[in-house]
Amino acid sequence: MKGMIFAAGLGTRLRPLTNTMPKALVPVGGVPMLQRVLCKLRDAGIGPIVVNVHHFAADVERFLKDNAFFGADVQLSPEFPEPFETGGAIKHAGKLLEGDRFLVHNVDILSNLDLHWLEAQDAPENLATLLVTVKDSDRYLLFDDDMRLAGWQNVKTGEVKSPYLPSFDPSAFHRFSFTGIHILSPEVLPLMASWPDRFSIIDFYLSLAASGRIKAVLAPSDFRLIDIGTPEALKEATKYC
Repeated sequence: MKGMIFAAGLGTRLRPLTNTMPKALVPVGGVPMLQRVLCKLRDAGIGPIVVNVHHFAADVERFLKDNAFFGADVQLSPEFPEPFETGGAIKHAGKLLEGDRFLVHNVDILSNLDLHWLEAQDAPENLATLLVTVKDSDRYLLFDDDMRLAGWQNVKTGEVKSPYLPSFDPSAFHRFSFTGIHILSPEVLPLMASWPDRFSIIDFYLSLAASGRIKAVLAPSDFRLIDIGTPEALKEATKYC
């Protein structure tokens, strides 16, 4: 299985740290985020691994080269003049990802997830398999009893997205939080051809939801995840590293 690490973000919530360094190289317990995620994928036998870069891209590339890519097969996917967002990043890296199913992982997500377990939950007929969890949030993905994606809801604003609108009742579906970890089929790549350079992978998934091939798997009961998106979360994450 191939892999992709989203490492191009500006890290605005981690400022002022990210005024002088890329978010991907912010250390957690003395080890840069990118190193932690890259080694996790490498140790699971995932590769080649695509790393998209934008903010301080040269620093990320130098860090990887100086460390011999940590023994992983790494390919860089530069994004300029601006980041392409989550969906656009995958589309842009399509030539590097085609031919095999691939796992996508946010660089600022640390977890105790067993990637072999997730791969075992995946199914070849799925266009994508999303790892979800039960977590309080303002925004949720909505799934039917068979864990097929049906919609998205912002419970704070009341906004709802679904291919089944207007006759769609969010309360009839299961609400889960997306972890930023998912496995995709290479079949999604040609389906992205008509999409713009920049787009959200969630909007893309919602556009395919009626096919029933965007599914989710619920994380194990002992699953622990930290989204290191803020200085407060960074301090918290350091306690577990």
